[in-house]
Amino acid sequence: MSLEELVHNCKQGNRQAQEQLYRKYSGILFGICLKYSRNKTEAEDNLHDSFMTIFDKIHQYGSKGSFEGWMKRITVNTVLQKYRKQEHLSVVSENMEEEVEVASNAMDINLQTLLKYIQELPNKYRLTFNMYVMDGYTHKEIGAELGTSTGTSKSNLARARMLLKEKIEANKDKAIIGVLFFLMDHQL
Repeated sequence: MSLEELVHNCKQGNRQAQEQLYRKYSGILFGICLKYSRNKTEAEDNLHDSFMTIFDKIHQYGSKGSFEGWMKRITVNTVLQKYRKQEHLSVVSENMEEEVEVASNAMDINLQTLLKYIQELPNKYRLTFNMYVMDGYTHKEIGAELGTSTGTSKSNLARARMLLKEKIEANKDKAIIGVLFFLMDHQL
């Protein structure tokens, strides 16, 4: 079945088509949910909510542009809307306009560890970091989506980068200490 037929059948409320659409795109959309969520369970909940919204609004898709892009946008918006309801994402006391670069030794950690560190960031920092770094939003767009100012978005991004850098460096230090203890324990 072609994508056009699949979308058409989903618009008609066909459960088999909805299941097929879910199977085809759940992996991609779960990846988005995972990077915006604090953990796997929350990502699964966000994926479920996103598909509910997709099926509810699929009649609004007018076959203009990428269907996958449309679903990704709904997924991001669904997750952001959930966080807007949970907490107020604005006010950050520090004003960190300058960009803090994550050290190049970030490549020394594996992707799973980096994702874990990103998920551990406070909501306002994690959302801003993902929107800016991973999804290419501008600070103006992030401010509009999260109901904050452009300056707050910049500050949240700088703070997120600083926290990630600290976690990466702490991880590196733990690894070095672990190797030293291993060597001390195994000396002849």
